[in-house]
Amino acid sequence: MEELKLKTTNPLKHFTETPQTSGKYSLEERQEIAKASKGFESLLTGMMLKSMTSTTEGLFGEDSYGGDFFDTIFNAEMSSQISESQGLGIAEQIYRKITGEELDLNALNQKSAKAVSEIGDINNTEVSSTGSTEKQKEVTVSDTDGFREIKPSNRTLDRVERFDNLIDKAAEEFNIDRNIIKSIIMAESAGNEKAVSKANAKGLMQLMDGTATDMGVKNSFDPKQNIYGGAKYFSGLLRQYNGDLELSLAAYNAGPGNVQKYNGVPPFEETNTYIQRVIGYYNYFNG
Repeated sequence: MEELKLKTTNPLKHFTETPQTSGKYSLEERQEIAKASKGFESLLTGMMLKSMTSTTEGLFGEDSYGGDFFDTIFNAEMSSQISESQGLGIAEQIYRKITGEELDLNALNQKSAKAVSEIGDINNTEVSSTGSTEKQKEVTVSDTDGFREIKPSNRTLDRVERFDNLIDKAAEEFNIDRNIIKSIIMAESAGNEKAVSKANAKGLMQLMDGTATDMGVKNSFDPKQNIYGGAKYFSGLLRQYNGDLELSLAAYNAGPGNVQKYNGVPPFEETNTYIQRVIGYYNYFNG
């Protein structure tokens, strides 16, 4: 898909001809319109930031390790912050054209909190401090909602795709989605079969010597042995955690002992960032 180039000399020009919509909107409808308007402004801001850094392959450069992940996070957070603060004025223009009113997020949120609070009193339901009713979310092993898609750099993709045949064979042998193996390699070594970490983890899937020995790997720098050993180890983690992808990735990064100690994903910044990266790549490959 060809990258969209944006002209930002007059970002409001495209909305000057939007027809005025008559009629009244309920509070819920106005909130949805406001949310959509802000979302569009944030998306457009992100596209502008990406276009501005396209000539350098992102803020961190194409060859930087993990740069694609940090570019994605930075652009998304910066776009959100710009939109939620002063913004570009686009959301206000869209909202005004549709509703005929000025956009006042504080007023809408206050009305929403009051309305939900009253409903909570009537129904005797628990209401959170943000004014939304608390609901238990059912999580499935395939649930990757809430994780941003991360597009790897072209060079990283090229490096990892050299091992597609090995990845496919390992995925079939150990009954794992090939894309999760590929995503782990992306996050662990960016496709560098000679990679060595500060903790002395080695190769494409960054196997520790003890893990490599347990998985029958004699040479962690051999791509075939490393991928097979890493896939075998991760398949065991998936069985151990009943297919829970986040817990399995946490155990792969921080060790099963820490997952057991904290009864879930450990509160380590490195581990949580790692999970975001792997699932971000996974969402990209499945997109």
